[in-house]
Amino acid sequence: MTTEEKLQHFYEVSMESAREESEKALEEYRAALSQMLAEHKEDKQKNAGGQLKLETENAKREINKALSAEQLHIKRRLSKKQQELREELFVEVKNKLEAFMSSPEYLVWLEEKIREALTIAGEDEVQIYLTPADTSLLETLAARCGTPLLVSQTPFMGGVRAVIPAKNILIDHTFKTLYENEKEEFNFDGGLLHE
Repeated sequence: MTTEEKLQHFYEVSMESAREESEKALEEYRAALSQMLAEHKEDKQKNAGGQLKLETENAKREINKALSAEQLHIKRRLSKKQQELREELFVEVKNKLEAFMSSPEYLVWLEEKIREALTIAGEDEVQIYLTPADTSLLETLAARCGTPLLVSQTPFMGGVRAVIPAKNILIDHTFKTLYENEKEEFNFDGGLLHE
């Protein structure tokens, strides 16, 4: 082998070795870059997932907050409307009571309630009161029922109030008491269970 051949051989071996080392280094660099890229993607996905979760939770909170505010607003409007309807209803009830008091049936009803009070009292003394507005019916009812009647000093819209002192009983068939009890206990029920 001549010197030139040796040099050529040395050159080829050196170049081959350099090429192999270069490729090995390049391969390691590519692997490192690939690993860094994978780690970077994983970190970004974790961060994006965390960010997405955080944004989702914030959005849910905002939606719930808006929902609660709207529900409260609806409840207030509903309550206000119910109150208006309740007032209208009880004005109508009062008007119907007044209409009933002007009818002949009212006299019959009063007579029934007076007779009930007399039955409960039995032989005991009973004081039966009419409201001042029913003073014109006093004599007629007293004659029909065969008992003296009194006019109450306190108006009670209509009806009868009876006191049996011996039995310590108050019989209250007054429209005022019935009206106020109904107004106090009245509740708007609705929905499938109450239709």
